[in-house]
Amino acid sequence: MARGSGLFLCGLSRRLGSVAFRQQKWKSSVSPQAKMPPCDFVPEQYKSYPYEHMQKIREQNVSPSLRLYYKKPLLLHQGYMQWLFDYEGKRYLDLFAGIVTVSVGHCHPKVTMATQKQLTRLWHTTNIYMHPSIHEYAEKLTSLLPDPLKVVYLTNSGSEANDLAMLMARLHTRNFDIICLRGAYHGGSACTLGLTSIGLYKHGVANGFGCSTTMLPDVFRGPWGGSHCRDSPVQTVRKCSCSEGVCQANSQYIEQFKDTLNTSVPKTIAGFIAEPIQGVNGAVQYPRNFLKEAYQLVRERGGVCISDEVQTGFGRTGSHFWGFQTHDVVPDIVTLAKGIGNGFPMGAVVTTKEIASALAQNLHFNTFGGSPLACVVGAAVLDAIEEDGLQKNSEDVGTYMLLELAKLRDKFEIVGDVRGKGLMIGVEMVTDKESRQPLPAEEISQIWEDCKDMGVLIGRGGLYSQVLNL
Repeated sequence: MARGSGLFLCGLSRRLGSVAFRQQKWKSSVSPQAKMPPCDFVPEQYKSYPYEHMQKIREQNVSPSLRLYYKKPLLLHQGYMQWLFDYEGKRYLDLFAGIVTVSVGHCHPKVTMATQKQLTRLWHTTNIYMHPSIHEYAEKLTSLLPDPLKVVYLTNSGSEANDLAMLMARLHTRNFDIICLRGAYHGGSACTLGLTSIGLYKHGVANGFGCSTTMLPDVFRGPWGGSHCRDSPVQTVRKCSCSEGVCQANSQYIEQFKDTLNTSVPKTIAGFIAEPIQGVNGAVQYPRNFLKEAYQLVRERGGVCISDEVQTGFGRTGSHFWGFQTHDVVPDIVTLAKGIGNGFPMGAVVTTKEIASALAQNLHFNTFGGSPLACVVGAAVLDAIEEDGLQKNSEDVGTYMLLELAKLRDKFEIVGDVRGKGLMIGVEMVTDKESRQPLPAEEISQIWEDCKDMGVLIGRGGLYSQVLNL
């Protein structure tokens, strides 16, 4: 994995030098051509429709809302661990992991074998019958969470999990209003769109009833920030005069949170939801202690605290298995998806027995959630994470990448910020470090396209798509 990250770093440095030189703001030596690490896996020969026919089907039969990456979209054919192969057999290093979803590697042998075995035994029963795998998986999953988070409801996606978490919070507290952070992404359903606070995902229909946003405590782009704020090997280039153990930026953002509580919601609320690190918004991290203080304020108003672990969960942050643990908090509800199934469609809501009981007052049914197949996949993913040492790998490789990317930030004016924890990393591109204005889309797109042409797939995030997501 470290060799693969070296390929990306070398290639990115090369492309940044090219962009910087063309802008004529500075000159830089260009790194030599990066080389792809070796791979013994040989993909099967592609035998489906020609590329042009696939494009025609896409235009005529697939929803146009499902947008594609790149000027010439990739037609991927097969995957193995960190590698993807297109219809012509070209190999790509996948540093976006299916939008932070492939947690143990494409077609991981252990997960594949467990899935194949279950496919010959039992696919589906619904939850009106017992089957072994849901009980085995519920025990295995909840054993990884602290008390009192020991009751799980299995779903099919992250949007569905967050939708259910909203319902649980409102039923349990008998309150309605939920607070979220600006820049958050919590799903695209009719209810969760109220929690999602990125304009690109907002449609011109009524949404957000009972949902209030509060200022995002972004220590790079926000009004306050400094050089010791966040839990990351790399800090911002912004300076501050804070003494040890004091964060003036955090205090200012907490005051904004209090202002939201005092002006935008009733005296009692249903809850507060936040990602431990914002994912879609570009790996945005908050000041240390922000969530801890915010949780206390929410609970004083009668609300519950929801941690959206859809992207940060399952060891991705390296130092801890769950993102909320990096903030030294225990939420009342945890939502899971993406990495939970390594690409298999599944999600979960984990909460306390008391909160879960509120949902049992009436019937709430899920046809596919917790199917025999999904639970076997989920259990195999947990085993692979442990056996392959992937949490430690996230910490080691992620820290290496963050520190090396920070060198590029110091070298190139257009690299404004490098942030993240473990293998959840954002590189924010700017016109210059002083103004922090987003780098124009065409410039970022050139870097992004060139990385793809060199065989490295990365993501885009942020309000202006100005962040390279790894």
